[in-house]
Amino acid sequence: MRAVVFERYGQHPEVRNVADPEPKARGAVVRVQATGLCRSDWHGWMGHDPDITLPHVPGHELAGVVETVGAAVTRWRPGDRVTVPFVCACGGCAACAAGDGQVCERQTQPGFTHWGSFAEYVALEQADVNLVAVPEDLSFGTAAALGCRFATAFRAVVAQGRVAAGEWVAVHGCGGVGLSAVMIAAASGARVVAVDVSPRTLELARRFGAAECVDARAVADPAAAVRDLTGGGAHLSLDALGSPATCAASVNGLRRRGRHVQVGLLPSESGTTPVPMARVIGWELEILGSHGMAAHAYPRMLELVRAGVLRPDLLVTSTIPLAAAPEALATMGTAPGAGVTVIEPWS
Repeated sequence: MRAVVFERYGQHPEVRNVADPEPKARGAVVRVQATGLCRSDWHGWMGHDPDITLPHVPGHELAGVVETVGAAVTRWRPGDRVTVPFVCACGGCAACAAGDGQVCERQTQPGFTHWGSFAEYVALEQADVNLVAVPEDLSFGTAAALGCRFATAFRAVVAQGRVAAGEWVAVHGCGGVGLSAVMIAAASGARVVAVDVSPRTLELARRFGAAECVDARAVADPAAAVRDLTGGGAHLSLDALGSPATCAASVNGLRRRGRHVQVGLLPSESGTTPVPMARVIGWELEILGSHGMAAHAYPRMLELVRAGVLRPDLLVTSTIPLAAAPEALATMGTAPGAGVTVIEPWS
């Protein structure tokens, strides 16, 4: 098969021919019809993830058709249309037993713990636990956008953030996760403030339901701008980018007893990112993490997508062939683009 491969962190990837994957006994091989280009893939390529072994094939947001299944798989067969969470659960640990597969103790992640979906085929583990059926009326491009960014945003806003109608929600960083969070919060009846440095991205945020937009380059203090626009601060705020600046702004833009959800990764040389804890203590703020969404939680989200309440298809702003993926991945750090880019490996 053809796949995007890099030999060293930060070294320009290339498309090359590699061996087709084989399914494990409880796993499956999926013919990839669409796979999202995500900032997490860029973090992996840069060497920010310790689970990656070189050489490596990135890619973790995918949708496609089951090609083959292992001998112990009972729920799936070749030809099934599927997607998968980026966190593949083991199905047997204490976290999985509690329904928290997104923090599985023995999780695997395509594109991180093993070769991913920037390829014509990808092997996935524990198929009966992790595969999610894709309805016939949902395109593969839209389904691919669900697996990481949209599902992550859905759980971050709805489950972890406990969004309520009428609340103010601030979203710091409006890439794929952030725009998804804007759309989901607005559809939940919240009033959304979108914060970003890109005018084009803020235009998309307004299109997807943001009531207010803050250009972080044009204000001295984005957190103060959020507090002014919301009459004292957001009830719920998300750092959807993952930087010390956006994390601090998200926390400092909250009102008393507000809720901060950290969604964007926060890699640092020391392994620890400063958080304004004096504000957290004095204002009794909640600090929450959010790490994807387990496969069993997808039906509620898919119902809202099929009903047209949520429109992840509108987030897909670019579709590229596999040959264009290496350059797109390498430039994400300096030119991430707006919306979601989807790779079609067979085009």
